[in-house]
Amino acid sequence: MTTATTALPTPPATSRRKSGGGRLRALRGNRLALTGGIIAAVFVLAALLAPLIAPYDPAQPDFGNVLAEPSAAHWLGTDDLGRDQLSRIVHGARASMQVGLVAVVLAFLVGVPLGLLAGYYGRFADTAVSRLTDTMLAFPFLVLAVGLAAILGPSLTNATIAIGISQIPAVIRITRAETLRLKHVDYVAAAVANGGGDGTVLFRHILPNATSALIVQATVGIPAAIIGEALLSFLGLGVQPPNPSLGVMLSGAQSFLAPAPWLAVFPGLAIVAATLAFNLLGDGLRDVLDPRGATR
Repeated sequence: MTTATTALPTPPATSRRKSGGGRLRALRGNRLALTGGIIAAVFVLAALLAPLIAPYDPAQPDFGNVLAEPSAAHWLGTDDLGRDQLSRIVHGARASMQVGLVAVVLAFLVGVPLGLLAGYYGRFADTAVSRLTDTMLAFPFLVLAVGLAAILGPSLTNATIAIGISQIPAVIRITRAETLRLKHVDYVAAAVANGGGDGTVLFRHILPNATSALIVQATVGIPAAIIGEALLSFLGLGVQPPNPSLGVMLSGAQSFLAPAPWLAVFPGLAIVAATLAFNLLGDGLRDVLDPRGATR
């Protein structure tokens, strides 16, 4: 007499290889991602410790050192009011990191529930959310952010809200796509068969397994938010002078490109370094957390 047994499905080989410490080793082995992570960590630490590591008051003018070239006293020179450029860049990075992180959190708080709703329930919910997303995607990210910031008024808080709203469509699309994929897998079907309610299926089975894609989206959203904050501040819709911001510094440097090019070069390099670091980190995380996407 023989007894039939049902073999449980085993995880894919890639998942086993990348799980736990394997993922961390794979990330460490990606030199570009590791470099990006280190630079991103430096920016985050500089933002958190700005009042402690800035050598001067970023808003304090020194009319005896107007447009001073980089030197031992002022490593990155001074601006047209004698303010230390390094101190202003450090505090400007603080504003950039604040907008980058808060805007992404705002986009996720709104976009993830809507994406889950559209992907899981479909029909009317999917149609309504998809049409809203398509309408917002009809406007380029920066154009939408500028328009919203102009309506809300110039301030760092309003710039953060405008950038966060502009990133919601991308979060909805990622969450919806992952929900559509995951709701048909075996363990979700088993949870439904065992009497699991919608909340249990969505928040215990689908959302945790969509986390990898959402983490990658976050690392893509942060550099976009940094560029958005710099643009809005450059246009006078974000941080207001004399408060330091990388965009404000670039705006003020326009009249001094010939006599003092460092006024534009160093803030511009800071923006490039921050955005490149998060993009490299995001590429590395995508390769580790979503190997299927890395091969597409």
